Amino acid sequence: MNNGAESYGLIETQYIRRHHRHEPRDNQCTSALVKHIRAPVHLVWSLVRRFDQPQKYKPFVSRCIMQGDLDIGSVREVNVKSGLPATTSTEMLEQLDDEEHILGIRIVGGDHRLRNYSSIITVHPEVIDGMAGTMVIESFLVDVPDGNTRDETCYFVEALIRCNLSSLADVSESMAVQLGSTTNYV
Repeated sequence: MNNGAESYGLIETQYIRRHHRHEPRDNQCTSALVKHIRAPVHLVWSLVRRFDQPQKYKPFVSRCIMQGDLDIGSVREVNVKSGLPATTSTEMLEQLDDEEHILGIRIVGGDHRLRNYSSIITVHPEVIDGMAGTMVIESFLVDVPDGNTRDETCYFVEALIRCNLSSLADVSESMAVQLGSTTNYV
């Protein structure tokens, strides 16, 4: 599942097997990435679950316009900042589970090459250095565009996700400090 790029521990592997099942066809690639964040799960989830406001932590999103309420089947039109090979992406909310902390989206349009793209993000509580922390896992499935290899496609998508997860960590950790939301478990 992880395209051979990274290896994960037992806990990460169990969560990936449980929540991040993608069945790629021959012309698709899939991968899962893990980020450990020094902020409580409720705070991280409050950012991730906002399908209507991805720009709160995704640095490549300049604007998001929702169509409908924040329900399964809702669609958002995302404007992408310059510098990427796209300007818009139309995305549908496929899964939103506040109890299990699962968000699933599918790209249904836009001026980019990510065809049949879907992703799942899960958020899990953990303890990091005796403090409340969060493990975020994001996985994806996407078609390999003509003229690209599976490795090139996965590398590109993984780079975008790593950037988003790094930004999510920065924003969450800053909010945790501002709110005094860290809990010491030692």
